[in-house]
Amino acid sequence: MSYLKLENLTKEFVGRGGEGIVRAVDNVNIDIQEGEFLTLLGPSGCGKTTTLRLIAGFEFPTAGKIVLDGEVINEQPPNQRDMAMVFQSYAIFPHLNVFENIAYGLKIRRLPAQEIKEKVRRVLELTELTGLENRAPNALSGGQQQRVALARALVMEPKVLLMDEPLSNLDAKLRELMRTEIRRIQQSLGITSVYVTHDQVEAMTLSDRIVVMNQGRIEQVGSPQEIYRHPQTEFVADFIGRTNFVPGVVKAVEGQNVVVEALGRPLTIPLAERMLREGQHVKLVVRPETIQVVKGDAQYQGIIRWASYLGNVVEYEIEVAGQVLIAVDYDPRHTVIHSLEAQVGLNLLEDCLYLLPENGAD
Repeated sequence: MSYLKLENLTKEFVGRGGEGIVRAVDNVNIDIQEGEFLTLLGPSGCGKTTTLRLIAGFEFPTAGKIVLDGEVINEQPPNQRDMAMVFQSYAIFPHLNVFENIAYGLKIRRLPAQEIKEKVRRVLELTELTGLENRAPNALSGGQQQRVALARALVMEPKVLLMDEPLSNLDAKLRELMRTEIRRIQQSLGITSVYVTHDQVEAMTLSDRIVVMNQGRIEQVGSPQEIYRHPQTEFVADFIGRTNFVPGVVKAVEGQNVVVEALGRPLTIPLAERMLREGQHVKLVVRPETIQVVKGDAQYQGIIRWASYLGNVVEYEIEVAGQVLIAVDYDPRHTVIHSLEAQVGLNLLEDCLYLLPENGAD
């Protein structure tokens, strides 16, 4: 049984200038389990933040239901929903020190001073802020401010923790560190969490499951591995990571495999769960890391059109049968970078490829 359930959730707004209706969230259905870390992922304007605001009670749905622990909470204001939100801007009170910021919600609840002190002490320890209790917000680093915002939410012991792009104001290295910290804290508490981001790496790192959204609708729900390895739509394949789309035609379906002609030769690919038929036009989802660049004999021959040395990888653009493919070479032993216009061999890791029916194909 789901702990937090969104049933046919829809939110409409009046369009700019009062003309027409914009459906920001369109018939969204999600079952979130207790203790799960679920991420709403998608580009700007896809409806992920509006969905989070509906869960929090900052917006009310046009249609559908929000059910928390068996109770419909559509009409409840935010302060009655037993949830806590970590905002993108942190929203830390500048005139209060760290202890006072974290204790603020508990004081509103009129808890005894000793209980407040103990709860704050525990969450300071959990978020590694012990010793900074008397520090003013403007004397904190960005990472410390983010921890204060997280601690202020956690100290309320909510049923659900909501986070709206909380790492977007941090630099890249600190974002990476704080991703690890948020996941550690969430797992240690077992708290049900809903996280919003447009950052694919963030979603892949943090989540038990990812909900990919586009134009107010859900494109796919699954684990990070399912979303990356088995995208259900071209949008998901293109949005998560980097992808080469290679057109092909199904030549035969043989048991658990399908033979597809692509780039002028046959490839044998695991069928996965899709129903395909002979003669059907498809697109191969070819991740750059599934292309091996070799010298000599290979499945394909190509011409290097561009090469970039990125330290940990070498990235190539290679023209094969009239199509340019992006490939990455992770092998640290390769000290020689293929030069422009060099001819190289390419092997596709067939068991790592995935097929999508072409848009409009039967």
